[in-house]
Amino acid sequence: MVKLKIDGQNISVPQGTTILEAAERVGIKIPHLCYLKDINEIGACRVCLVEKVGMEKLVTACNTEVEEGIEILTNSPRVREVRRINVEFILSDHDCKCVQCVKSGNCTLQKIANDLGIIEQPYKNIADVNRWDFELPLIREASKCVKCMRCVQICDKVQGLNVWDITGSGYRTSVGVARNKRITEADCALCGQCITHCPVGALRERDDLSLLRDALADPDKITMVQIAPAIRTAWGEGIGISKTEATTGKLVSALRRIGFDYIFDTTYSADLTIMEEGSEFIERFTNKEQYHWPMFTSCCPGWVRFVKTQYPEYVKNLSTAKSPQQMFGAMSKTYIAQKLGVDPDRVYSVSIMPCLSKKYEKGVMQVDDAGHGKDVDLVLTTRELDRLIRADNIQAHDLKEEEFDSIFGEGSGAGVIFGATGGVMEAALRSAYFLITGENPEADSFKSVRGMDGWKEATFEIKGLKVRVAVASGLGNTRKLMEAIKKGEVSYDFVEIMACPGGCVGGGGQPVKDGCEFAEARGEILYGLDKFSGLRFSHENSAVQLTYEEFLGEPNSHRAHQLLHTDLEEWELVMNR
Repeated sequence: MVKLKIDGQNISVPQGTTILEAAERVGIKIPHLCYLKDINEIGACRVCLVEKVGMEKLVTACNTEVEEGIEILTNSPRVREVRRINVEFILSDHDCKCVQCVKSGNCTLQKIANDLGIIEQPYKNIADVNRWDFELPLIREASKCVKCMRCVQICDKVQGLNVWDITGSGYRTSVGVARNKRITEADCALCGQCITHCPVGALRERDDLSLLRDALADPDKITMVQIAPAIRTAWGEGIGISKTEATTGKLVSALRRIGFDYIFDTTYSADLTIMEEGSEFIERFTNKEQYHWPMFTSCCPGWVRFVKTQYPEYVKNLSTAKSPQQMFGAMSKTYIAQKLGVDPDRVYSVSIMPCLSKKYEKGVMQVDDAGHGKDVDLVLTTRELDRLIRADNIQAHDLKEEEFDSIFGEGSGAGVIFGATGGVMEAALRSAYFLITGENPEADSFKSVRGMDGWKEATFEIKGLKVRVAVASGLGNTRKLMEAIKKGEVSYDFVEIMACPGGCVGGGGQPVKDGCEFAEARGEILYGLDKFSGLRFSHENSAVQLTYEEFLGEPNSHRAHQLLHTDLEEWELVMNR
């Protein structure tokens, strides 16, 4: 153990502990802007400077390790002066129109500047000029970039795509798309992890709320909204209410107040996805010589973009089943419209997703098969949903518990766990077991695929047949898995991939609290909902059964293939609206 003194407190910490970590252990908070543990510890912002007594220069607390007997001052006169000047310099190169920024009130730079009492700017503002196509799903505002390097490091170290890099030199040094490319030319998966790790508002999703407001105000449109499973774990975070208070019933109530005509649960179409994908897997598995292996899930468009650019030879291995979002879109303008007795041409189909790449997916031409325009007209992220609730001044304590609209608001626990890494695999195996044996397994028989490990594998036996499966989340982990498959080091039958670490619960459209990772905790909520659900198998969802009985016929029928499957080899990667 290393003994030292911080602001007069004597402490002992293990060798290798940084000054920042040591201070946190005794409740001393040292401000920082660029630091992300194990990912970005470069001291670029110079906000975490502290004084090491007896040393002329100040040192960065985030990457300086403690030494025996040293004394650290975190708020000496020297530290206060230099920290303030450094933040003023950062602000001089930053667009400070905070009231027009999506991160206002949740911005690390804004909080540090406020805490330091910076109310005037002594330096000329030299913020960069924005040169970006604001029609793209991913928006970068150069004028707000603080050059913290977080986006670069997340994309490199966690997602392994190297989309961002340092550009320019001197006082014009900035961050931009690597190799002088446009973002539309880069191999960006649109995972949105750069957004969720940006400490300011330099990176964000395209805000589509004006399109929603136009639809809600149009008497000729029938607005129909679907809510993804992962939304129920996080929607309350952005409006400041607790997990226990942020129930699905209150979310439904909020959406009714906003003015949606019909409110449904994407869990219904997640169960539909399981029926299609599970049946497809059984067909492939029992006719192995006719197919390429392993079969990959295809419900994550970030993963689809990744495999099409990085491993195009494996696109043919993807399940042809559409994602739950797109299956619901197809159903909303066919069977659901028919059941509700409404004109499908008037249906305006909205999805609320934890994901940035879903904005891309709904624009892909090959997913529009219902014959009534776009199958999904608009995609909003969880963050946009929270902004919408705040804009309408909806108070959480005023909301009552309300149910989804009947029939298509029903979903199983298997559909709910779609939002967590391993959830799609577990749900698919539950129903695949039934489809092969005619009886249900124990609902938790396949839970070994759960957990936050970036690459998990397991082998299960179903009626004497061994099924080898793997689950990966995060594209850096995915690349490791794909390389192992490519080299013949591993062999699987069925593989689930989610682009975001932890799955959809850690998606690029989820609420952000700087320095915190909530994917694991959110995933536990979904598994808890599944555990206490009265319905834990997708094939037992009565709405899904009715859909096949009255409309689709059976899983993988001709009509099901027309509406619920897609040719992923034909998908274009254009980032359109």
